Amino acid sequence: MDRPLRPILHDYKPSTGKKVEKRSAWPWFAAGLGIPLIGIALILSWPDTPADDAFVAEEDVTLEAAPAAFDTDIELAEDPVDPAPVPEDVLVQVIEVADEFPDFHPPLALPPEFDRLQLTIKRGDTLDRLFRRNKLSLSDLSVMVQLPEAAPYLKKLIPGNELSIEHDEGKLVSLYRELDLTTALAVTREESGFIAQIIERPIEIRKKRAYGRIESSLFESAQEAGLPDKTVMNLAGIFAWDVDFVLDIRSGDDYYVLFEQIFQDGEYVSDGEIIAAEFNNNGRTIQAIRYTDKNGRADYFTPDGQSVRKAFLRAPVDFRVSSSFNPNRRHPVLKTVRPHRGTDYAAPSGTPIKAAGDGKVIFRGVKSGYGNVVILQHGGNITTLYAHMSKFASKVRNGTRVRQGQTIGYVGKTGLVTGVHLHYEYRLNGVHRNPRTVKLPQAEPIQDEYRADFLSSVEPILDELLQYKRTQVAALSAQ
Repeated sequence: MDRPLRPILHDYKPSTGKKVEKRSAWPWFAAGLGIPLIGIALILSWPDTPADDAFVAEEDVTLEAAPAAFDTDIELAEDPVDPAPVPEDVLVQVIEVADEFPDFHPPLALPPEFDRLQLTIKRGDTLDRLFRRNKLSLSDLSVMVQLPEAAPYLKKLIPGNELSIEHDEGKLVSLYRELDLTTALAVTREESGFIAQIIERPIEIRKKRAYGRIESSLFESAQEAGLPDKTVMNLAGIFAWDVDFVLDIRSGDDYYVLFEQIFQDGEYVSDGEIIAAEFNNNGRTIQAIRYTDKNGRADYFTPDGQSVRKAFLRAPVDFRVSSSFNPNRRHPVLKTVRPHRGTDYAAPSGTPIKAAGDGKVIFRGVKSGYGNVVILQHGGNITTLYAHMSKFASKVRNGTRVRQGQTIGYVGKTGLVTGVHLHYEYRLNGVHRNPRTVKLPQAEPIQDEYRADFLSSVEPILDELLQYKRTQVAALSAQ
């Protein structure tokens, strides 16, 4: 062949008697790598011979003959796979071979490290103050608050909100804020600028069951059953129209609860809604099942579709009765027999007072011995009176409408009284009735268009509740 020989194939031994000149080590390095590779190619292309002959042939190869042997091999080899023995090709070959071995892991570039801040909004804080305090870029903040997706959630902050921020020496890299349980705001820096988006935070709903037996109070039994305060309050709220949890509770009353628990990323977050509950009080059983209609409105109903909710609450505050309805009561201040036409609830000053039912404010002001008073007009010619208030709720004015459970004022001791309490009256057609015993009007039952769907959903829920009751009864019997 007419191609020139590669440099490493020439006789590289210095002539005898000549002074060896200092040269770069690079040709030697290239030759050191090239010769083994060429030797491998020579062995692979060698014709089949008996093992002994091959051994003898290897013994006969001398150092002086090596150049010629290499030269002959190069001249005969036509395989284009054999690359020129330069370091770059050697490196490529090594990586290709290494890919066949799973234990080989080339080093990966590590992601850049940024400074991270976890900021909690406090009263009086603004993003401008937070950025200045933490030496973050105000120009980045100015750009972010102009983003349509981010502006509503950055311009209005509430104490307790938390922000997670990544920055590089004050230059913002990302901002993250949880908006609610299932969504969050994420702002990130891209090459084109900041991008804001609302991201989903998936949750998992699991069902849980609980049983409680009352010895002294609902809340003590709930603590023993491992129920959080939120679920206990929801349970009391469901049955508040039928049970006065201060006066009606008896030792031995019990309850069964089927409720939701919320998990996120495999970790418990909080309790969710109560799916169904049963309360056994002094020989009577009350059941409630939650149902949500197509408009997203949820409420609790009995198994036959009647609303558990009544038009009126039994008690406008969640504290003990200090004086009951009594037409022959002796007045504690005037010391004369004077009928007590309502119920007094002893509660700390400032305790919120709730409207017993939907209605309209027909009086708000001072009324002789009643002190600060609110009177509500309800449907069915029913009125309720709330007296001795320390102050009125800001939105309650004469003529305004209120919703059941809405705060209308706060417990106090204005008027002719000896101590802090709420005086509550219930009147039907102008006649006083005992608030604790009067039969309260029912709220509307489930609408006809939802009745069939409701009844079909009730059966499996009640079956699950019944199975749980049986396991608890069996466990109690075993004890």
